[in-house]
Amino acid sequence: MKEMKQFYVASSFRNIEAVRYVTNHLKSRGYIHTFDWTKNAKAREEQTFTFEDLKDIGQKEIQGVSEADFVIVLLPGGKGTHIELGIALGKGKRIFLYSTDGAFNNHETTSTFYHLPEIQKCSGTLDELLDVITYNL
Repeated sequence: MKEMKQFYVASSFRNIEAVRYVTNHLKSRGYIHTFDWTKNAKAREEQTFTFEDLKDIGQKEIQGVSEADFVIVLLPGGKGTHIELGIALGKGKRIFLYSTDGAFNNHETTSTFYHLPEIQKCSGTLDELLDVITYNL
């Protein structure tokens, strides 16, 4: 029996629907989601987080990236997204970097880290991203 892979999705709150779409599709295919940070959206909107809450969420995000077999990064991302990308790189995780418009190939919006061999870049639709992930795992 094939062991199901665990995943983490890094992105910003402005991409919350895309994160949930990818997450739900992978879970429906039997993949295991290590941590769902989107559940913090309501508290973030209401600005009800304490610094202790932020510390707890940060620890869960680090653990989620650490436990994942692969990490998906949906651009555009924020500060946290890029920290999670750095953690994933440092831990030798398989990384899928996604942008609808291929922003990682634009000199003004790219990062040197986007072009490392550990990262598989994908652009197009979210369904195309999901196909790339499931084909390559």
